[in-house]
Amino acid sequence: MSDRTDGTAVREEPTPEERRALFRVVRGEPDDAEAAALTVVLAALATEPVATAGPPRSRWTDRATHLRRTLPVGPDAWRTSLWPS
Repeated sequence: MSDRTDGTAVREEPTPEERRALFRVVRGEPDDAEAAALTVVLAALATEPVATAGPPRSRWTDRATHLRRTLPVGPDAWRTSLWPS
């Protein structure tokens, strides 16, 4: 450590804990809940965005169209059972 002209000490080398830390609080004294909230926010920002599913599938190649739908229920259900969904 070296001293400034006003008598305060200045650290030149960070401690091993400071080198491992992802962030440090420069001013203030957060309690455990505030430090945890800050950690969660920074971790969420550091994650990669979720990959999108890609372009929509064609109904020609979608195998789910070959599966049987549930039968409609209610009045005149027999008439609407063959309508496309």
